[in-house]
Amino acid sequence: MEMSRSTMKKIVLITGGQRSGKSQYAERLALSLSDKPVYLATAHIWDEEFQQRVIRHQQRRGLEWTNIEEEKQLSRHDLRGRVVVVDCITLWCTNFFFEEQDVNRALDKLKAEFDRLTAQDATLIFVTNEIGWGGVSDNAVQRQFTDLQGWMNQYVAQRADEVIMMVSGIPVTIKKS
Repeated sequence: MEMSRSTMKKIVLITGGQRSGKSQYAERLALSLSDKPVYLATAHIWDEEFQQRVIRHQQRRGLEWTNIEEEKQLSRHDLRGRVVVVDCITLWCTNFFFEEQDVNRALDKLKAEFDRLTAQDATLIFVTNEIGWGGVSDNAVQRQFTDLQGWMNQYVAQRADEVIMMVSGIPVTIKKS
């Protein structure tokens, strides 16, 4: 097991809008803490365009990264002593939401899985999106998902040691312990 330069247990949440620089910031942070970070991708590949987006992200990262693809059960991976970028909570929520079709059940499962994952002695850097800032959707399913995402973001932020908001590529510290 590779020990990071910063082996202490820590949770960092990086949030912001689409294309605000969240993932790249998370990757730079992980590389500043470890020579061999882990990239834990939660995406389900829905179509060809999204597959190409994933490939571009993978190509941007170098060989120093350990890449793990896991749509739901993140805690089944032994990440002790590692620095891990979990990208992203939004897609992770989507995977549970599509299976459950019920916000409360999906949220309960997400929280339980988050708690199992964060019980590991690792530095975990979570990336998420702020999707509720654009107004209330007229689509009931979208409103339900926005609620789920917002509540999960709050759950993670409350437990995080640091919360960083990305604004146009600029990190703004929201919480630091």
